[in-house]
Amino acid sequence: MAGRGPAPKDPAKRRRRNATEPETVIVPDDEMRGPELPEGVLGVDEETGEFLPWHPMTQLWWDSWRTSAQAQTFVMTDWLFLIDTALMHHTMWAKGRWEFASEVRLRAAKFGATPEDRARLKLKVDDPANARQAPVQRPDNVSDISSRRARLTG
Repeated sequence: MAGRGPAPKDPAKRRRRNATEPETVIVPDDEMRGPELPEGVLGVDEETGEFLPWHPMTQLWWDSWRTSAQAQTFVMTDWLFLIDTALMHHTMWAKGRWEFASEVRLRAAKFGATPEDRARLKLKVDDPANARQAPVQRPDNVSDISSRRARLTG
């Protein structure tokens, strides 16, 4: 009786054959999507009677989501989840409650906020600026700079 445990399985049957999932490629179009941040959520200023404004960093954060390439895939439940996250983001910036930062980061990661998050989600944002461009052709009537310098300096 040699060894311990069951006999090893046939290597041909044991090999993993997991297929990798294809990436979802999204091309940014800079279109503004989704709702604006709702008014009245933060309460009312007692002196003026007006709704309290969102923190400028939260407005910037929100607009970046609205114009992101990922926003093309968002449905209404995604936007509602992001509004809840925006409230945490506002509290973090307006009141210095930095304990919300980890929750905001986790929630934003679900939508692909960082390159690492997008890689995990198998989401690729195709940057049209990185597309290979044809080299600019020099017109025939233009001479190179060295011959021009030679003529001018004599």
